[in-house]
Amino acid sequence: MNNYKSDFLNHINERGFIYQISDSDKLDKLFSEEKITAYIGFDCTAPNLHIGSLMQILLLKKLQDFGHTPIVLIGGATSKIGDPSLKDKSRKMLSYEDINNNVKGIKKVFEKFLDINKIKIIDNSKWLEELNYIDFLREIGSHFSVNRMLSFDSVKQRLEREQNLSFLEFNYMILQGYDFYKLNTDYNCILQMGGSDQWGNIICGIDLSRRLAGKELFGLTTPLLTTSSGQKMGKTEEGAIWLNFISEKDNHSTHPRDFWNYWRDKTENDDVGKFLRLFTDMPLTEIYQIEKLKNEDIEKGKELLATKITELVHGKDSDWKSKKRIILKKKEFEKGYGLLSLLSHDDLGLAKSNSEARRFIQSKAVKLNDELISDEKYTLTLNNFENSKEIEISLGKKKKIIIEIN
Repeated sequence: MNNYKSDFLNHINERGFIYQISDSDKLDKLFSEEKITAYIGFDCTAPNLHIGSLMQILLLKKLQDFGHTPIVLIGGATSKIGDPSLKDKSRKMLSYEDINNNVKGIKKVFEKFLDINKIKIIDNSKWLEELNYIDFLREIGSHFSVNRMLSFDSVKQRLEREQNLSFLEFNYMILQGYDFYKLNTDYNCILQMGGSDQWGNIICGIDLSRRLAGKELFGLTTPLLTTSSGQKMGKTEEGAIWLNFISEKDNHSTHPRDFWNYWRDKTENDDVGKFLRLFTDMPLTEIYQIEKLKNEDIEKGKELLATKITELVHGKDSDWKSKKRIILKKKEFEKGYGLLSLLSHDDLGLAKSNSEARRFIQSKAVKLNDELISDEKYTLTLNNFENSKEIEISLGKKKKIIIEIN
């Protein structure tokens, strides 16, 4: 691990945020001597941001905490093209109305983490929408080498897999490079930060500013959020894990309870310390002690991580401790409701199919109001709700759902 002289780089390095820096010695010196302006870009492909963006948001927060100036660049214009970086296929083309709604949604995410009165939130539509295409090609496009653009992983991997890369997407890194140049010209921004998949795009901006203005700019990337076994974090079979909770029925929303469960259930033993360093302010000495825990004790570390990160994202007063509750119609139980069908009900999300539900019952993992159910032909009727309008159905020790009838 490198040792940095500047407080900021030294801190984020200790916490695991640094993957690459374009010129670490010079950037370290600048951070030691002055306050700098840096930015991270966020495209507007959804009305919310998922946990893959959390590391970037916290990096901006740390930048602000150390007295530097963060810029949030909203990709209102570049979202109309789509970033091909490490994507297997082209993104769905969004309507302008969808993009505008998404811009409003993701701004709400930043309000939870950053003092938005002290940072700049800028939409790159401000300059990209006004470009004359012919002039842009002459003045900006001429400074980009196609040979070099083809060498970047974001492009090379798509071509090696013989997957389509549209000319529209190929323009993305030129536009992002221009963003960096404009932010430097207009706001004296000298550093672009982002995930490691953005390295090629960042280098394009550094090269462009050197060619156009003789300015030396810098890039810093964070590692991709993966588990120790190499799995990408942030996605489940049900979809992405989102940072803003809107409602349980919203497709771009994750309830604090499910958010907490995700970190408790999906974090691998070897990753507890890494995620505590990234997503909490716990002292490193305490984290080192947690990393030494084994077997059942490390489960307590996972619960601590889940609690800390849920409080960070949703607040200490969020109802992440509440049990999931679904409401079903009383008439559905009048003729009997098979337990297999109930377990595989879409709203419960306990089993993917009747056959999987059957295996859960056979393995003695299913309980109704803490009573073990071993009969796979078990049928629920209104008698189950005789003493109350609700029952609790549980799968194993961790998944518990309240079913209410009306």
